Amino acid sequence: MSHPHPELGPPPPLPEGGLRVTPLGGLGEIGRNMTVFEYGGRLLIVDCGVLFPEEEQPGIDLILPDFSSIRDRLDDIEGIVLTHGHEDHIGGVPFLLREKPDIPLIGSKLTLALIEAKLQEHRIRPYTLEVAEGNRERIGPFDCEFIAVNHSIPDALAVAIRTPAGMVVHTGDFKMDQLPLDNRLTDLHAFARLSEEGIDLLLTDSTNAEVPGFTPHERDISNVLRQVFAGARKRIIVASFASHVHRIQQILDAAHEYGRRVAFVGRSMVRNMGIARDLGYLKVPPGLVVDVKTLDDLPDHEVVLVCTGSQGEPMAALSRMANRDHQIRIVDGDTVILASSLIPGNENAVYRVINGLTRWGANVVHKGNAKVHVSGHASAGELLYFYNICRPRNLMPVHGEWRHLRANAELGAMTGVPHDRIVIAEDGVVVDLIEGKAKISGKVQAGYVYVDGLSVGDVGEPALKDRKILGDEGIISVFVVVDSSTGKITGGPHVQARGSGIEDAAFADVIPKITEVLERSAQDGVVEPHQLQQLIRRTLGKWVSDSYRRRPMILPVVVEV
Repeated sequence: MSHPHPELGPPPPLPEGGLRVTPLGGLGEIGRNMTVFEYGGRLLIVDCGVLFPEEEQPGIDLILPDFSSIRDRLDDIEGIVLTHGHEDHIGGVPFLLREKPDIPLIGSKLTLALIEAKLQEHRIRPYTLEVAEGNRERIGPFDCEFIAVNHSIPDALAVAIRTPAGMVVHTGDFKMDQLPLDNRLTDLHAFARLSEEGIDLLLTDSTNAEVPGFTPHERDISNVLRQVFAGARKRIIVASFASHVHRIQQILDAAHEYGRRVAFVGRSMVRNMGIARDLGYLKVPPGLVVDVKTLDDLPDHEVVLVCTGSQGEPMAALSRMANRDHQIRIVDGDTVILASSLIPGNENAVYRVINGLTRWGANVVHKGNAKVHVSGHASAGELLYFYNICRPRNLMPVHGEWRHLRANAELGAMTGVPHDRIVIAEDGVVVDLIEGKAKISGKVQAGYVYVDGLSVGDVGEPALKDRKILGDEGIISVFVVVDSSTGKITGGPHVQARGSGIEDAAFADVIPKITEVLERSAQDGVVEPHQLQQLIRRTLGKWVSDSYRRRPMILPVVVEV
């Protein structure tokens, strides 16, 4: 198995007749999926998603793929193929189209509707090409065929990309549910047909590669939801991804059966479910869905609220309910259903929300204590089955953390893919398909790009480190006035602390030390403010460390007069 090395340099020019594959996100992480294909000087992008921040990234709203390796080649992009409408596959599109708004978007009806609504908020009207399973479209030098795959959102597609260098199949996110709610199966017949033609490189979803057996059926959840609805005394509040149409359909069906009305809470939930209903993907009985403002007129046992926040996102509706920071107040006897999986890294945030809800008396039903979620990704048994159908000549696991990628590679090897034909890459690692063999040829920049409010890419790792220090250890400021010619102190030092846990009075012990250091530096002729600030920072920092074993941010201010 090939694997990247830290010392990889920039890739050489792509040889004529070769196909280049560059993942800019989604490898070594769950989210931010984006892959760039290059042939004959032209580019095709598959997906452009976002990653949601973790606790060690305070203040960050979203994390984008790094577009720097393609920024000077935007005119070479033939289009962006979107495999499905989840945020980790479409959320980065507005930020790429800000740089070139006329890049065509290619996807299924629901996927395009979801991204068009999102782009409307960014005041971008995209060029779109709607495709469906079975369609075959020429996109520049890329001959693309679209294949139905089953996932946790309707209208998901895999894409087979034919070029003179060979055929690449990108599965997107998929599973092989044999009893899907919408009766839309993963098209194994189409994959078998592509296999007969010869799949030169297969890029496969790795998310559940460590999970043995087969992913349970989506419809298995319906009976569990009915039991929860039957036993609920008061309101039912369901938290789900705003794009999980299948799960919301099951909630609507259960609410209808038990005589409850449903209200959607949260802008993205209201928008996405409105789109799904208008396009016929969500079947809503007349009168079932009501405006959230009318719920006060209904008794609690007739109310269902559907909101976002199943991952513990601090600003989502459910987190705010748990923190008593939402107009909907959790009361004793309410039932809360977390109808989604835990994205790795979000566990602490989710359990914090569960504890907050439980504190106010809610009965919280989640994946840990009831079967209220099944994954949207193929488990190991399905992947083995899939490899035996596809029989790829080369394999490149995608979409997953390192453990998922490794597990997926092992599954491929078990089904007969030669070890030297399995490429385990990471974000930015360039893979070339030349004369039927896939191999790593270099690496491009593919770091995190942070979105913080209206700024994109302005916040880097140093700023995040500062924010973390401020949040964990607090800040101590020191104000000193010195004579500009002699360096002697004419005012201060004045010390103030915020969030450090150190009382201001305690600094009486260190002020003489700071004064002594500054007086000595004045005698040595050191008058430059920056040097004086460094002396203050070192002196105060050592005292805090020795006395309190803490490392707050120290902000010295030296004013010359």
